[in-house]
Amino acid sequence: MVSIGFKALPLRKHKSHYISKDNLMADDGKYSCDRSGKKRNMGRRGDKKNNGYHGNGSNENRSGGTVGKPREFAQDNTGSVSQASFVRTQVDPETTKYFTEIANVIEGTELELEERSVICGNALEEASGKEVELATDYILSHTMQSLLEGCSVEHLCAFLRSSAKKFVHICMDRSGSHVAETALKSLARHLEDDENHPLIENTLSALCQAIVVNPVEIMCNCHGSHVLRRLLCLCKGVPIDSLEFHSTNPSHVLAERLNLRSSQMDGRESEQYQPFPDQLKFLVSEMLNPSKADIADLQANQYSSLVLQTALKLLAGQEEELFRFIPVLLGCPTDNTSEGNFIQVKSVKKILRLVEENAYSHLMEVILAVAPDTIYNEIFTKVFNNYLFRLSSHHSGNFVIQALISHARSQEHINLIFEELGPKFRNLLELGRSGVVAALIAASQRLHIHDNKCCQALADAVCLKDESSTCIVPRLLYLDNYFYSYDKANWNWPDSVKMNVLGSLILQSVFRYPSEFIQSYITSITSLEDKHVLAASKDPAGARVIEAFLTSNVSAKQKHKLVKKLRGHFGELSVRPSGSFTVEKCFSISNLSLKETIVSELIPFEAELSKTKQGPYLLKKLDVEGFARRPDQWRSSQTSKQSAYKEFYAEFGPKDVKSSRGENFLSDTHQKSQTEKLKDMRKEIDSQISSKSGTPFLAQQFSAKPKKSGSKEQKGGGFQKDDDNFLKRKNKRHRKDELSKSSGKKLKAGVTD
Repeated sequence: MVSIGFKALPLRKHKSHYISKDNLMADDGKYSCDRSGKKRNMGRRGDKKNNGYHGNGSNENRSGGTVGKPREFAQDNTGSVSQASFVRTQVDPETTKYFTEIANVIEGTELELEERSVICGNALEEASGKEVELATDYILSHTMQSLLEGCSVEHLCAFLRSSAKKFVHICMDRSGSHVAETALKSLARHLEDDENHPLIENTLSALCQAIVVNPVEIMCNCHGSHVLRRLLCLCKGVPIDSLEFHSTNPSHVLAERLNLRSSQMDGRESEQYQPFPDQLKFLVSEMLNPSKADIADLQANQYSSLVLQTALKLLAGQEEELFRFIPVLLGCPTDNTSEGNFIQVKSVKKILRLVEENAYSHLMEVILAVAPDTIYNEIFTKVFNNYLFRLSSHHSGNFVIQALISHARSQEHINLIFEELGPKFRNLLELGRSGVVAALIAASQRLHIHDNKCCQALADAVCLKDESSTCIVPRLLYLDNYFYSYDKANWNWPDSVKMNVLGSLILQSVFRYPSEFIQSYITSITSLEDKHVLAASKDPAGARVIEAFLTSNVSAKQKHKLVKKLRGHFGELSVRPSGSFTVEKCFSISNLSLKETIVSELIPFEAELSKTKQGPYLLKKLDVEGFARRPDQWRSSQTSKQSAYKEFYAEFGPKDVKSSRGENFLSDTHQKSQTEKLKDMRKEIDSQISSKSGTPFLAQQFSAKPKKSGSKEQKGGGFQKDDDNFLKRKNKRHRKDELSKSSGKKLKAGVTD
C-alpha cells in the first residue's frame, strides 16, 4: 500500500468550503464561506435591533451580501460556465506516489533550510506541466503548498510563470486557490531582497496578463476574489494580511468614524514605497475596462465588490488614478469626466438605487473615503443632498450615510447634513440608526461646527420637553431598551441588562465637548442614584462613560460629586477588568480625602488585585502598600505631588484658566492641549514622585542613589526644604528675566538717543 503522507495534511486544516451557486441561494443569501471554511454572515440585517454600524456586536461581516430574498448575481453564471468548461484531469498514479513520498520526506524529518530548499525546488521541477492537476487535487494541494513555502525564489517564480496561462483555473478552484495564495505569500517574503525584484516583476506581469483576459471571471468567484486581492496587495507592497487592505474589521471602521482611530485612507499616504506600481495600475485599469467588464455586474456582485474595495484603498492618495476609476464605478459615462461635472442627472437615480444594495453600499463607503475633494463634493451635492434621511432609514443605505458624514471635507458639508438630519435625531434613534447620529456628532467635533446644536438636538431626541433632563444619560446608556419599550413614559433603569455600546460611544463623544455645551448631560450623570453609578461602573460600556466624564473639562466639584457615589465599592471595582481603569481615573481627579478613601478600600483586595492583569499597575500607581505601612508618609507624598503639579502648572500652563477650576490640577489639565515637551516634563514629575513613597521629589531628581531612611531630608521638614529651594530657583529665574528686560530697554533708549 502506498502512503498518502498523513503528516502533510496538518499543514492546512482543509475543510470543505466550496459551495455551489444553488447552495448559496438555498441559504437565502445570508451566508457565504470564508477562507477558513466557516460560514459567516454576509448581510446587513434590517431588523430594529441593528444600531446603525453593526448592531451591538462586531460579528457582522462587512463583505456584502443580502438578507431575505436571494439576489441573483448575473456574472456568477458567466464564471460558472467558463469554469465548467475546464475539466481537471486526474493525477496519474506514478506522480501521486512521487509527491506523496516527497511529502513524507519534508514533513517527516528535520531538514536544514538549504537542503529543504533543494528538495522543494527539485519537486517543483517535476511538477512542470502538471501544475493545475496537482494544485487542484484535494490531497496533493497540501503538498504543493509545502513545496512553495520551502523553495527558492527562482523555483517559485518558475512555477508561477509555467502555470500562468491556467492560473485563473487554479485560483477559482477550492483547493487551488489555497495554493495560489500560498505562492503569493511566499513571493511577498522575497520582496525584502531588492535583487529579487526584477524576477518577481516579470512573474507578476505574466500573472496579470493572464488574469486580464477575462477579469470578471475571477473577480466574481468566491475563491478567485481572495487570490486577486492578495495579488493587488503584493503589487502595492503592503502586508498581505493587512487589515487596512485585505479585510474590514467592523470595530476599526467604527473607531475611525468616531475619531478614535486614524485611517490610512484619510492620510492619503501616496508617497510610500510601491515595488510594482505599473503592474498595479495595469491590473486595476483592465479590471475596470468597459470593453472587458460589464460594470453593472461588478457593482452588484459581493465578491467583485471586495476586490474593488481593495483596489480603491490601494490607490488612496493617487488622485489621477482615482479620477479615472471612480466615475466608472459610479456608472457614469467615461467620455465626460471633467472635474465637477461627471455625474449626470440620469445617473443619480441609479446610484441612489445601488447604495441600497449590500454589495454596492460597501463599495460606496470606500469610494467616499478615498475620493479626492472634488469628487466627494460632487457626489455629496448631486447624489446625496436632500436624500440623507431616506437613505439613513435604510438598513444598507445608513452605512453609506455614516461614511459620507465621517469623511466630510468642510464645515459646509456638516452644515447641510445637520440641516436635514438634526431635527430627525429622534426618528433615527427609533429606527435603530444611532450610528448615523454618532457619526454626525463625531464629525461636528472634528470640523468644529454646530457643537452646541448637536448636543441640544441629541438631548431633545431622548428627553421630551415636559421631562426632566436627568433622564438623558440613563436612556442613552440603554438606548435600545428605551426606544423599543412599549411604555416609554414609565420606562425605568432596567436590571441585569447590558448597556448599549453605541449609546456609550455617543456619551463619550458628548463629554469631549466644552462643559458649557453639555450642562444637561452633567446634571443627568451627577443625578444618578448610587446604585446606578455602581451598575454603570461594572458594565464595560458604562465604565467608559464614567471615565469620559471624569477626564472631561467639567469642574472638579462635579466630578467629586460622582466619585463619592462609589464609596464603599472601590475595592470590588478594582478587581474587575474594566473597573480597575475607572478606579484609577477616580483616584487621579480626587482630592486628598477621596484619595485616602479609595486606597483604604483597596487594602483588603490587595492580594486578589495582584493576581489580575491591571492589578499590579494599579497597586503601584496608588501606592497601596505605602499607605498600609505608613499612612502619614503617604499623605505627605500625595500633598507634595499635588503642590509640585500646581507650581508646574502655574509656571508652564495656560494663563487664562479660571480660578474656580484650580482646586485640582489633574482635572483641569487633562483636556488642555499642551506641547509634547510639557507632557513629558509632567510625566517625569509623576514618575519621580511615585518612584518611592515618602522620598522627596526634588531630592530624587538630582540624586542617583536613594536616600537612607535616617537621612535628614526625610525628617519632618524635608519636603518644605525642597519646596523652598524650588521657589528660590524660580525667583532667581524671574530676576534674570527682569534684568534682561531692563537691559533691553536701556539698549533701545541708547539707540534712540
